[in-house]
Amino acid sequence: MNSGYLARGELKKGTVPCTPRGCLHLIRQSGRKVEGSRAVVLGRSKIVGGAMAELLLWHNATVTVCHSKTVIVQDIVREADILVVGIGSPNHVEADWIKPRAVVIDCGINVILDSSRRSGQRIVGDVDFEGAKKVASYITPVPGGVGPMTVAMLLKNTLEGAMSTAKPL
Repeated sequence: MNSGYLARGELKKGTVPCTPRGCLHLIRQSGRKVEGSRAVVLGRSKIVGGAMAELLLWHNATVTVCHSKTVIVQDIVREADILVVGIGSPNHVEADWIKPRAVVIDCGINVILDSSRRSGQRIVGDVDFEGAKKVASYITPVPGGVGPMTVAMLLKNTLEGAMSTAKPL
């Protein structure tokens, strides 16, 4: 039912998925106006990409969804005022793909080998953070960006759900 409400733009009904809801909050906090912006969502999962695209669409962004079979994805990404990435490929989006001053939300969590770490590995996102931070106006780090916001939105959704079903004393 929640997916149906989101697909129909009935955002006051049901529950919006935590990660997309958190991403929208981060975009707003960046100061970027969603309405009228060109948004590109890289990834089409039901949990993040698909839901994020719907949420941006119902907040009046012009939305393009790209995926593993999208041809010349770099050219599409370069048009984005808002870029949300959740494809599960470490450092996939390179700095020269990003439009200057774009807002970049990286939902990726990937473990890569890193011999400089005691564990021999580290976590990175789907966007080359070091390169992208020189181009983007705002970019979420991995770890520490979208993850904590997802948890915050889980708590918010839980509270709102409880309050909507609570009966007055």
